[in-house]
Amino acid sequence: MTSSERNNAMITAPLCVCCNRAYHVAMEKRISAAHPIHELIARRWSPRAFADRAVEPQKLQTVMEAARWAPSSSNEQPWHFIVATKDQPTDFHRVLSCLVEKNQQWAQHAPVLMIAATALHFRKHGTANRHAYYDTGQAVAYMTLQATALGLYIHQMAGFSPETAQKELQIPERVEAVTAIAMGYLGDPQQLPEDLRQRELAPGTRKSTQEFVFEGRWGQKPVWLT
Repeated sequence: MTSSERNNAMITAPLCVCCNRAYHVAMEKRISAAHPIHELIARRWSPRAFADRAVEPQKLQTVMEAARWAPSSSNEQPWHFIVATKDQPTDFHRVLSCLVEKNQQWAQHAPVLMIAATALHFRKHGTANRHAYYDTGQAVAYMTLQATALGLYIHQMAGFSPETAQKELQIPERVEAVTAIAMGYLGDPQQLPEDLRQRELAPGTRKSTQEFVFEGRWGQKPVWLT
């Protein structure tokens, strides 16, 4: 297998045949890794097409519980999540309004939207917590893998306005919105605009580990890495 083949995702898009017409239904992507990795990592990806199906409250609780148990500097746990579901339309549209227009196009169909925020200072002594963003990212990673285990998918977005989130969601000072998140069940990529559909169907790619893993000092390739 070539390196490019290893980087490519294996895409499956099942067809549903009805009345002599074929319809694309939920699509899954599975990466073909260069080395063995956990099944949840192999299944995780970031779709834009979400099904018109609510996320069960118990699953939502479980996803947030996973985030709760992420590690953090001095066990500070600086993360906070503002969650909005479609069954609370006012809250949902308030969070949706924080996204850039391009992301609103598809994220409006997700059953759950969130804004992840982080406290920028330690509670005990008030000094700046330079690890806050890193720790919040770990909490979202835990959440993402737990969601995958439950058959859910998460798409994280940098394309949102932290200023709008701060104002509209009443996020206090010394807490900063970090990322927006859409979560739900896989939908039909055919519901997306053409440009987004092409990105949805495209195989995922990653750098080779040889590009970012060093041994002993910067730029020195590990002898054990192939």
